Parts: sequence; C-alpha cells; structure tokens
Amino acid sequence: MKNFAFTKINYILLAVGFIIIVAGFILMSGDATTEEQFKTEIFSDTRIKLAPMVCLFGFLFEVVAILWPSSKKKSRTE
Repeated sequence: MKNFAFTKINYILLAVGFIIIVAGFILMSGDATTEEQFKTEIFSDTRIKLAPMVCLFGFLFEVVAILWPSSKKKSRTE
C-alpha cells in the first residue's frame, strides 16, 4: 500500500473549505450597475463585508485542512 500525503479526513476538510469559498463568491455575486440604471445594492453589507469574510474563512480552513495531522504513523520502509 502506498503512503499518500493526505488521508481521507484531509480530503473531506478540503471539500468543506472549497464549499465555503464557493458560498462566499455566491454571496458576492448579483446584479451589476449598468449605464442606464445605478443599483445601490452593490454596496450592501453582504457584498462588502460578509462575503469577503466568508471567503477568507474558507481559505484559512483550507490551510488547516492541508496541515491537519494524520492519525496514522507512517512507517518508512526504503
């Protein structure tokens, strides 16, 4: 059996972090201002404050997922 760098829990945590990041980008999306009409919703608290914090949390969660220690002790047989 090969020793992989990540375990199953690492991949699960990476997937959760990716979902959090995608959720942050979805919160940032919405209608844009056009030349004909100015929409003030582009300055909403969700787009300016909440969504970037959700994305930042997702990226920090990804770092934790990568650095999460495996519970197995790796034996080096070379």
